[in-house]
Amino acid sequence: MRDAAPIPQPPGLRALFGGMLQVALSAFGGGLSAWSQRIIVDQRAWLSEESFLTGLTVARLFPGPNQINMAVYVGAWFRGLAGAVAAVAGMLLVPFALLLLLGVVYFQVHAIPAVDRVLLGVVAAAAGLALSMGFRILRTYRRDPLALLLALVTFVALQGLHLSLIPVVLVLGPLAMLLYWPRQGAGGTP
Repeated sequence: MRDAAPIPQPPGLRALFGGMLQVALSAFGGGLSAWSQRIIVDQRAWLSEESFLTGLTVARLFPGPNQINMAVYVGAWFRGLAGAVAAVAGMLLVPFALLLLLGVVYFQVHAIPAVDRVLLGVVAAAAGLALSMGFRILRTYRRDPLALLLALVTFVALQGLHLSLIPVVLVLGPLAMLLYWPRQGAGGTP
């Protein structure tokens, strides 16, 4: 009989703070979802791809910034309320201080044309990270035609028909939950 793979030690409060700080500082300028996936799933192996996507979905459904919600999800997953507080602190404290400092600097140099060009480059890089995240999620669900159909309908509703986000989520969210709800006898749990 083969030995089971050792279960990794759940991250402690310091590791949760450091991991979320790494996400926040890596994603300075945008692309938080892509960076959080890279750090939480690939580098630190805290969550599987599926658990991460579940957390990201939950984070996007609740009000507030998605990555703060994701930090709460990850921290609470491993260490409960204390973990959620540590993860959110890692996500906010140092980046907030840096943002204040950069704000002061920006208002001193914002009239320089080169500053606008640099910021345009940062925005383009952030858009690339968001596209990268989208293609990575697509790889995860490429064998699920229903998920691809839901994604396509959502894209067409938002981009093609220019519908507001809230009605689209209020209609397609419950529909997706209904379609994916585990059914007894269909491989799901009762």
